[in-house]
This record gives sequence, structure tokens and C-alpha cells, in this order.
Amino acid sequence: MSAPAIKRPRLPSSVWALGFVSLFTDVGSEMVHSLLPVLLAGTLGASALTIGLIEGAAESLVLITKVFSGYISDAFGKRKPLVLLGYGLAAAVKPLFPLAGSVETVVAARLLDRFGKGIRGAPRDALIADVTPAEVRGAAFGLRQSMDSIGAVLGPLLAVGLMAIFLGNINAVLWFAVVPGVIAVALIVFVVREPAQVERHARLPISRAGLASLGKPFWMVVVVGGLLSLARFSEAFLILRGSQLGLSNGHVPLVLVIMSVVYTISAWPVGALSDRWSRGGLFSAGMIVLILADAMLAVADGPLGVFVGAGLWGLHLGMTQGLLAAMIADTTPTAWRGTAFGVFSLICGIALLVASVAAGALWDLHGPQTTFLVGGMFALLSVCALPLLKRGSGEQRKHRD
Repeated sequence: MSAPAIKRPRLPSSVWALGFVSLFTDVGSEMVHSLLPVLLAGTLGASALTIGLIEGAAESLVLITKVFSGYISDAFGKRKPLVLLGYGLAAAVKPLFPLAGSVETVVAARLLDRFGKGIRGAPRDALIADVTPAEVRGAAFGLRQSMDSIGAVLGPLLAVGLMAIFLGNINAVLWFAVVPGVIAVALIVFVVREPAQVERHARLPISRAGLASLGKPFWMVVVVGGLLSLARFSEAFLILRGSQLGLSNGHVPLVLVIMSVVYTISAWPVGALSDRWSRGGLFSAGMIVLILADAMLAVADGPLGVFVGAGLWGLHLGMTQGLLAAMIADTTPTAWRGTAFGVFSLICGIALLVASVAAGALWDLHGPQTTFLVGGMFALLSVCALPLLKRGSGEQRKHRD
């Protein structure tokens, strides 16, 4: 007789709740994100370089803020209050977008929105790792990424439909982005739970010696993640590419829809597969997909090429983002997970700022083809760095709790 199959643990209810929180928040955020480049470039007259600076600063603020919120969640032994604060701030600033009458107001709203995301990011990821058994950790992070990207699908679709209903009135459509954030905050308050008891140790000193104690496997993940961030500038440039190649303002959000649909379909299955197979091997395949996406977006001569490139971009996200989160959880002690997620995000934030600003400058000076080709070159460089990840982390299995 064959041995009975080992039954894997179920995903905790708090993981599902945080998945729905991400879903509703992203519905509102992506409604804004899908229309913001059009609002900036069209209505408010911003250049591609200005958009690159805004997006780079906004996304970098997210990632840089995570290091402090993650450290605080480790220090006080509580994740949920910071998660609630972050999602609550993002919901509170949504009305500023439809009220904006200048680039400066949009910048302020965008930075506050992303500041909220930065506050919640590392504590949320650490909370998922805290409540999830190691045997299903990849599936847990993949589920959250998939539900997040479901919201990223629904948001632009709602934007497209509402743009048709309101005859292209962007400000009217942006008011609808307020409601999903309120629902997300209610879910955190009433459904999300922290573990009853989590083993805590001394706080990790924010010093060279303290950070070094996170260990070589963790820092190898950081190196590869930083290179990936240099290859991955803001998705705002995918929207600009679609607009440049013939998509109307009402249809350009479909670029994000296609990207997010593929992201949604791939993230959870890839995360679950990584609990059984090699995380590093799946990650390598995801980087190859990013190179193909950049190549397609560089040579595209119409909307179809942009849609294919956006789909490949979404597939690469599904094959890399949840895996990076799982690898961070795999390679760090429970007591320092918030700090580890924050430090990882800080390095990636700096790289993303450089990438988005450089992408905007390349776009203005040399055109979109050069922008995407340079992105593909950095993706290739990150593939070349993958042996560091395999050697340093030992595929993460030996470092699990």
C-alpha cells in the first residue's frame, strides 16, 4: 500500500481577511492609478520626466517607510495597529485626487496615499508570516498577491466603465475610489486577528552589526530584489506606451487590466508550487518573462503589442513578488521579520526611485524603445545574479522556522 498523502495545513482566516483588505484597497488605488498619468499629462500638462519623478518618489516612499513601520511592529510586538493606520490613511486621502486642480495637489495626495501603503506593508507581511504555518507560506503570500491583483483588475475596469458613463469626466470617476477603502478599513477592525502569543526577542539594533545579524541568506535575497527593482520601473510607463500607440483615455486603463488579470491568475498557483518546488527556479523563470515583456513593449507598433507586453509584465509579477516575500520570511527569525521586510523594501525603494526617474529621462530624451530595452538589460543582469540567491539561501528550506 502506498503511504497516505500528507495533509497540508489550511490557510488561516486572517490571511484570507488580509487578502480581501488588499482586494478592496487596490480597487480604489488602481482606479486612481489607471487615470493619474492621463490626468497629469493631459489635463495638467506634466511631462514624462515629471510623471517619472512623481511615481518614483511615491513608490520609493512606500518602500522606505516600510523599514520604520516594520521595526516598530517588531519593537512593540503588535502588527495590526500599524496595518490599520496605513490602510486608514490611504482611504482618508482618496478624496484629494478628484479635488486636485494642480500638479502639486496631485503630488501631495499621491505621496500621502503611498505613505499609508508604506506604513502597512512590512507589518502586514510579517503578520501573514506570523500566523501561517511554514508548509503553506508560499501559498499564503501568493493568495494575498492574487487577491491584491484582483482589485487591480476591477479598479481599472470600473474606471473604464465609469469614464464611459460620465463622458470622460476624470474627476467624477475618481470620487468612486473612496468607497472600497472604507470597506477595507472595516475588515481590518472586525476580522483580522493577530496571534495570541508570538515569541519575541530583543529588538534588532539598527546598526551595521545589527543588520548583519539578519544573515547572509537574507542579504542575498536583498541583492537579487534590488536588481529586480532596477529593472522594474513604474507601470505608469505601460499606460503611457498604450496612450502613445493609439489607446484613448477611456480605454488606456485596459493596459493595467490585462497586466493584473495575468498577475491574479499566476500569483497564487506559483506561490503554492514554490512550497513543493524550487522557489529560486520559479523566480528565474519570472525574470526571463520580464525580459520578454520589455522586448515586446519596445518593439510594439500598436495596442495589441502593448497588451501582450502588459500580459507578460503581469506574469513576471506573479512569478516573482510573492516568492520574494516568502523568501524573506524563510530567511529571517520571527522576532525580526518586520524589520527584515522593511530593510528589504528600503533597498528596493532606492532602486525603484532610480529606475523610474531614469525611465522618464530616457523616454523624454531617446523615446520609449530605449526605456524598455534598458529595463530588459537590467532584468538580464538580475538573472545573472540568481546564483547568489541559490548559494546564499539554499533554496530557503533549511532556514524555515
